[in-house]
Amino acid sequence: MAGVEFVDVRKSFGAVPIIKGVNIGIEDGEFVILVGPSGCGKSTLLRMLAGLENISAGSIRIGGRVVNTLPPKERDIAMVFQNYALYPHMTVADNMAFSLKLNGTAKTEMERRVSAAAEILGLSSLLDRYPRQLSGGQRQRVAMGRAIVRDPQVFLFDEPLSNLDAKLRVAMRAEIKELHQRLATTTVYVTHDQIEAMTMADKIVVMHDGVVEQIGAPLDLYDKPANLFVAGFIGSPAMNMINGRLDPEDRTAFVAVDGTRLPVADPGQAAVGRDLVYGLRPEFIRLDAAGLPAEVIVIEPTGYETHMIVKLGGGEANCVFRERVRVGPGETINISIDADHVHLFDKDTGKRLSR
Repeated sequence: MAGVEFVDVRKSFGAVPIIKGVNIGIEDGEFVILVGPSGCGKSTLLRMLAGLENISAGSIRIGGRVVNTLPPKERDIAMVFQNYALYPHMTVADNMAFSLKLNGTAKTEMERRVSAAAEILGLSSLLDRYPRQLSGGQRQRVAMGRAIVRDPQVFLFDEPLSNLDAKLRVAMRAEIKELHQRLATTTVYVTHDQIEAMTMADKIVVMHDGVVEQIGAPLDLYDKPANLFVAGFIGSPAMNMINGRLDPEDRTAFVAVDGTRLPVADPGQAAVGRDLVYGLRPEFIRLDAAGLPAEVIVIEPTGYETHMIVKLGGGEANCVFRERVRVGPGETINISIDADHVHLFDKDTGKRLSR
């Protein structure tokens, strides 16, 4: 096993910069997820780590060794792709052993490694089957098994769950996380799904337009987003954002563009006199008969929770209530806001103003 380090890594296609000076440190045994919207550069970064793309500048280190010019087979990594890339004419066992066979591994050693990986992944009874005889989740486990048998220093996953249905994605998330806990191998995982990132990662790297916006533990990014992009990307439903300014005579009041007054707890001197964005997670809006009136736009009962969109502060706000709210669109509810969980962002720079 080994740590991974990106040092001022850059990538351009012609004159177009795609990766714009990325610095990331990944500790030995960490499960790190690169997350961001399509086109942000996360898959390109993973492919450069794998040796499938050349870098334009900077360096990539695996276990302290610079691998910029090493071919993929010499980097001691194993990659699991979005499509399973299984050979249809080979059995599960043969698919898993294929890379070992190419490397000239002894037959007894191949059988030992395949058997051990199959046991870990629950594939022992399926070794004689062909890919066409497997479900989507089983095929993905075979692709993972093919990576495990190589016993690499680093596992790379490129959106491995994208082709699975919603229920199977949830199950496979748990399987991959459990697998990492058992093997403790350094893992770099790419996804555009922030729920995958939040539930699986030890550390998340949020990317946007070829740069790293923030790096941190999942709950750190959720509780203290560095800027408006991270605040809007991490969390589902997304953070509510309302434009306005602090009341110059009462800094505990945020005045939205429509004049609505919203509570703020100790905004700090840096927030005074600026155009601001008021950030509030949906779960910190509560029903309160004595609170602010808000017109209901959409109501979505999910069983355990009720999701609602209401008019607030000149825009729309998502709310998540544990109560079963019996109202309809066009009706009015009264809400209160937990001021201790409000975030203020500078509207011009997008940066969160720390308190």
